[in-house]
Amino acid sequence: MSEPIKIDIWSDIACPWCYIGKRKFEAGSGLFSESGDNRAVEIEYHSFELSPDTPVDFDGSEVDFLAGHKGISADQVGPMLERVTGIAASVGLDYDYDILKHTNTIKAHELMHFAKAQGKQLEMAERLFKAYFTEGRHIGRIEDLGDLAADIGLDRDAVVASLESEEFLSDVRADQGLAQEYGIQGVPFFVIEGRYGVSGAQDPATFAQVLEQVWTERAEVPA
Repeated sequence: MSEPIKIDIWSDIACPWCYIGKRKFEAGSGLFSESGDNRAVEIEYHSFELSPDTPVDFDGSEVDFLAGHKGISADQVGPMLERVTGIAASVGLDYDYDILKHTNTIKAHELMHFAKAQGKQLEMAERLFKAYFTEGRHIGRIEDLGDLAADIGLDRDAVVASLESEEFLSDVRADQGLAQEYGIQGVPFFVIEGRYGVSGAQDPATFAQVLEQVWTERAEVPA
């Protein structure tokens, strides 16, 4: 039986394209797996902060944040959000920017590493993305993150203690350092078998094609 293809994904919970890319990659890896012969992938998420200077409790809307962050007018932000909301809807995601709470994501990244240590990183990623983009939940405060972690069966008290002690902050920084070594400047970014890099929320067929190429190349290598 062949080993799964390893996929390392750099992303930020506050990145709308990362959640869209997650859905598109899931569809693409599904197409790949449907070809049989035990085709499978193993996914690991890595930390990337798009706006590390953002306060935990940002005073304003997502429109306010993007206008200031990008140096554009609020009138220009509206069509941008409408476009990404439409693309999200095309992959089954119901983004709601009216209730979204913009925040710093460093603690969410620490939680992702805690969840990985408990074998629940993929479930944690999905819970955080959904909470942020569709439910208007706060993902920057420790107590709120403890609640979200409990939703997927993690020990809330252990999560809170871990986040308060910054137990996994060094792991977050290590991910960010590796992203710099790879030259990653935007997310989502997919590293396949440590050899191929795929940037952005590509179409499912593109992901399936790359995975099939890696699978074929692996089969051609003499045992």
